Amino acid sequence: MCLSWFSSWRSSLKHLRAYKGPGSLTPQVGLCCVGITVGIAFCTRRERSINLRQRLQAETRQILTGNKRRICNMLKLFHFGFSGAMTEPQSPPEPTAAGESLGETGGNYKITVFELENFQGKKRELTEETPNVTEEALEKVGSIQVESGPWLGFERQAFCGEQFVLEKGAYPRWDSWSNSHSSDSLMSLRPLLIDSNEHKIHLFENAGYSGRKMEIVDDDVPSLWAHGFQDRVASVKALKGTWVGYEYPGYRGRQYVFERGEYQHWNEWDASQPQIQAVRRVRDQQWHQQGCFEAS
Repeated sequence: MCLSWFSSWRSSLKHLRAYKGPGSLTPQVGLCCVGITVGIAFCTRRERSINLRQRLQAETRQILTGNKRRICNMLKLFHFGFSGAMTEPQSPPEPTAAGESLGETGGNYKITVFELENFQGKKRELTEETPNVTEEALEKVGSIQVESGPWLGFERQAFCGEQFVLEKGAYPRWDSWSNSHSSDSLMSLRPLLIDSNEHKIHLFENAGYSGRKMEIVDDDVPSLWAHGFQDRVASVKALKGTWVGYEYPGYRGRQYVFERGEYQHWNEWDASQPQIQAVRRVRDQQWHQQGCFEAS
């Protein structure tokens, strides 16, 4: 279209040069000027329209391309989220916070309690914490079989009283799980947290983590005296793993369990006095092949 306007403009100029009469010059010049003005304006508007259309097309392509890319990425993430969750192998369990029970989430705990000694009488199988073992059928607990654990037993209901660590194995009588031999009562049970295959604990002479300090790493200590530490332990920091302390050397007397955390006073582990003379690690078949402690 623009070429036709320029062609008409050029032909008008030729006629203007060929005409010699003085009376007809102004109309032809005016007509030529009008044609040039209209042609240039029309071409300018057309070029602007073409440029605008091209720019809109380019922006539209960019938007569509970006949306397509984002949609593809979303579909990939969506597909990976479901397929990965179904096909990827499970990673080892992460350490859990102090106080949480690995047995409740992992389902790796099972214990059977019997009403009579030597695994006789009525029985009850447990896989989670039980604040009252005798609330269903059983009158008392006479023997215990730990199939997977460890577990923590308590003298009274609602996880109160003297503590008893129950690792994998058989306990035919009450005195096989009680190191103090002061009570034959076991009324509540809960899975015992095992969060790491490494063990580290700090023992302090005074409350508030002051006084003399003893560090134990991946070892069992049947006598603190033999390692140059007194029997007074008033505060504890269990940094890795789960530990159990004993009133007397040789892993005798009342037991005090230290799951990962800080204990700034002996009242926090239900002790009546700051006396611990032996400390050992609590083990589980998840990290140890035998799954229980054996005194050397």
